[in-house]
Amino acid sequence: MSFPRLLLCLTLPLYILDQVTKFWTVAFFPPPWSDQAHDLPLIPEVFHLVRVHNQGVAFGFGNGTLWAPVVFLCMPLLALVLIRMFWLKGVFHHILSKIAVALLLCGIAGNLTDRLMQGFLLQEHVGETFWSRLSAGYVVDFISVKLPYYDKLVPTSGGWWPAFNVADSCICVAACLLFIGGLREEHKPAK
Repeated sequence: MSFPRLLLCLTLPLYILDQVTKFWTVAFFPPPWSDQAHDLPLIPEVFHLVRVHNQGVAFGFGNGTLWAPVVFLCMPLLALVLIRMFWLKGVFHHILSKIAVALLLCGIAGNLTDRLMQGFLLQEHVGETFWSRLSAGYVVDFISVKLPYYDKLVPTSGGWWPAFNVADSCICVAACLLFIGGLREEHKPAK
């Protein structure tokens, strides 16, 4: 499958799904700091929809810091440049790695879009400077699942995995595919 076709058939639909679900979450749920409930149990004690603002990265690392909005706005741009460089060098020649790149692009674009837009949509920041609104950007996380025995690893979690979104899922699947693709390459007999 050609790369433009992968972008059209995989990256674009997943990006649209990511953005639609995030904007639905922001429209449906009150902000996390409000007194209103922002948790909708679909399967009680197993699978909930929530509204979480994440200015950091995985597991909320960097949330609430002054440096996070700048660093985590630059990192996706650097990742896009590196992906392009590796693509031109022919690193991604296996179908699994091409699918992984398509998923990575979706994940990076989805979360970058949030960081660039969501701060401008917050009513609390209307009338503030451009930089202030840009630095208020965050990623919308809304999927919350409870994992068996996770509370044993992280007692403060209550067993709930940190909230995530469609873009995060794409990045995780892409990482798995790159790992599997790397293992397959490693096991190929030398010619």
